[in-house]
Amino acid sequence: MKKEIYLAGGCFWGVEKYLALLEGVASTEVGYANGHAENPTYEDVCTGVTGFAEAVRVAYDAEIISLDFLLEQFYEIIDPTVKNRQGGDIGSQYRTGVYHTDAADGAIVAKSLDNLQKAYKAPIVTENLPLKNYYKAEEYHQKYLDKNPGGYCHIPEHKYEEAKSAAMS
Repeated sequence: MKKEIYLAGGCFWGVEKYLALLEGVASTEVGYANGHAENPTYEDVCTGVTGFAEAVRVAYDAEIISLDFLLEQFYEIIDPTVKNRQGGDIGSQYRTGVYHTDAADGAIVAKSLDNLQKAYKAPIVTENLPLKNYYKAEEYHQKYLDKNPGGYCHIPEHKYEEAKSAAMS
């Protein structure tokens, strides 16, 4: 069963690469989610006034990877307690969030975030919202780290190897 979810975890380059390595993820695409402008460009989003988050559209096969497991893997590469920042990237476009197109998925995300909170003293600030809108990012951002090996990313390199071997129990 094919499903999709939109995940924002800081700079979308590394998040896309990481999620694409998970078994059961059929495709990934980077773009801009939940803002208040039409057809934003990267430059527009970087101003911080459009309200968009850099996000990854994740299409996955729910018979191979569950949303719960996908979220667990996503949490491995973000700090869910930091608002508008991941690694060296600072700004509202780098906030963390899970944007769903199915209300049932919103309940799964809420439960997942509640469980995640148990591992942290600071409050979780990762958004759990319905997807309002999404615009595909410019082509040069798609699969950026594959096109530019060694490009900047806040995700440690070893996490990509972990993603390759991650498996649901």
